[in-house]
Amino acid sequence: MDDEFAKLIRRMNPPRVVIDNNSCEDATVIQFPVQVDSVNKHGILLLVVQVFTDMDLIIKKAYISSDGGWFMDVFNVIDHNGNKIRDKRTIDYIQGRLESDVSFAASLRSSVGVMPSEDHTSIELTGTDRPGLLSEVCAVLADFQCNVVNAEIWTHNARAAAVVHVTDCSTGCAIKDAKRLSTIKQLLCNVLNANNDFKRAKTTLSPPGVMNRERRLHQIMFDDRDYERVERTVGRVEDKSSRPQVTVSNIEKDYTVITMRSKDRPKLLFDIVCTLTDMQYVIFHGMVNTGKMEAYQEFYIRHIDGLPISSDAERERVVQCLEAAIERRASEGLELELCTEDRIGLLSDITRIFRENSLCIRAAKISTKSGKVKDTFYVTDVTGNPVDPKIIDSIQGQIGETKLQVKHNPVLAPKPPETPTGFFLGNLFKARTKF
Repeated sequence: MDDEFAKLIRRMNPPRVVIDNNSCEDATVIQFPVQVDSVNKHGILLLVVQVFTDMDLIIKKAYISSDGGWFMDVFNVIDHNGNKIRDKRTIDYIQGRLESDVSFAASLRSSVGVMPSEDHTSIELTGTDRPGLLSEVCAVLADFQCNVVNAEIWTHNARAAAVVHVTDCSTGCAIKDAKRLSTIKQLLCNVLNANNDFKRAKTTLSPPGVMNRERRLHQIMFDDRDYERVERTVGRVEDKSSRPQVTVSNIEKDYTVITMRSKDRPKLLFDIVCTLTDMQYVIFHGMVNTGKMEAYQEFYIRHIDGLPISSDAERERVVQCLEAAIERRASEGLELELCTEDRIGLLSDITRIFRENSLCIRAAKISTKSGKVKDTFYVTDVTGNPVDPKIIDSIQGQIGETKLQVKHNPVLAPKPPETPTGFFLGNLFKARTKF
């Protein structure tokens, strides 16, 4: 009866998305008012932000408010080229996707971010990071005739996590042989456990349902407790000015206020909302403001049980987890892009060449479409320092300069300007407490 009543309410008050290209000079404004109950509210913001992330849209500013049974958010977005969203088909798709996703979430409260399974075998990996690890994983997959069609690899605080989608080389479909899958899993576990560390490596094959890959990586690393700081590698130069600044405080009795300053980058808001959602916190109010190089974010939150953060230990854990969420995707190292024809064993060969030239892969995104691969790697030397340009020249000579190109060098990137911080929404809440 409760579900039927909820459906009736949604039909009477369907989500409405307003997309406006006139009110802002340099961005498309997307307004999202929808009526929700207190349970459905948890996770809806993540659904909305995930739509923007899936479409490679960049959020420049955002204003979030979801008190009083209404979810009313405003997002200023641009495409990856820095332009407004003007294509009518794209606008119609955004509108339809946002309205349908939120309506769907209201009836599937525990399935936020879950998508139907695709025709591949999904492999989830986590373990201690070390030079050559990805190369060894790819070699195992190549030996068992597994073609890597898509993958994403993150490393953070000496931990590594990956979500890899593979198909059977002979059929182009998911691998169904249980014995073969068991052998692959065992060999991958052996590779990941080579260091015999105190944190047990994990390999999972084909979980039921396929979650958004990037959100799943956040969950894998969170479960692996990558937010716990470790000693940096000897000889590595760490730029402490690039670290995110996160503060957590209870300035109002009803809310905990979180403020964050960090380098701006795509998908930053998605990463933060993922983490807060999976930690069982609800964002009631917030704002996001980005400049040329720096992002400032402020959120008023409560735990899903309705209470603000109440202890120093919980406060410290939130700070650590949000720092980790910001850092995991950070583009650390030299960015290399590989574009070429796909073939069986290609990724194994490429990562072997990197390993033989003493490159350490800090992050990678592998994608295959219509027989073409477009892979992005972020690499450093084995100590975490910038790569010698002569080594890159040598690798390009082996792979082909037209196939492997340098896309971005963080050593040459400008540093963000210093800006003051404060509670942008503070006056609003002080005013509300008078009533």
